[in-house]
Amino acid sequence: MTVIRIVIVEDQQLIRRAFASLLSLEPDIEVVGQAADGIEAVEMCRRFRPDVILMDIQMPRLGGIAATTRILAEFPGTQVVILTTFDTDDLVFGAISAGAAAYLLKDASEAEILDTIRGVMRGESRISPNVARKLFDELRRSRPADPQRGDAPCDLAALTEREQAILDLIAQGQSNRQIAATLFLAEGTVKNYVSRIMEKLGVQSRTELAVKAVRSARR
Repeated sequence: MTVIRIVIVEDQQLIRRAFASLLSLEPDIEVVGQAADGIEAVEMCRRFRPDVILMDIQMPRLGGIAATTRILAEFPGTQVVILTTFDTDDLVFGAISAGAAAYLLKDASEAEILDTIRGVMRGESRISPNVARKLFDELRRSRPADPQRGDAPCDLAALTEREQAILDLIAQGQSNRQIAATLFLAEGTVKNYVSRIMEKLGVQSRTELAVKAVRSARR
């Protein structure tokens, strides 16, 4: 069994300890460090090299978005899961742009948090449903589809028909397993497609892929 090594970054001590207690009950998860702000988070990453960081956003000294940027610049293989009470547009877009693999709100269920942690280790990205709706609604408002325009971005035009179908399903929040079932493909085949799409579009996460799909207004 592969153990997922986690650092929890949360400025409120009681919440930080509660998350640590929750995660420590899981046989495949090990909490290797706890940090009260972004500066401590960077130090923890250098010390413990965790697989996943459970990251709050609003913290003293250095916030979660800035910390995510610094950490991923130094340790690009680390998966950052944002867990916060805030879902404003600037924070959501900021976290995605910084490279966060997931964005959850603190009212997420225990099962959802655990599933997200394991999911990002499989290369998946997750966004809380209400955050995803805000994100996609805002993108559609800012760049509505125009059927008269024939100028699909060249990077999306480079995708094959199968890759475009997979990108659409990623935008809907489907996991590799769900996409495989929908398109009657092996899960490993879908994973290879996703890696190829990310390379073609120059993005680092599935969340960025979903945003690019909506922004493209292909439909």
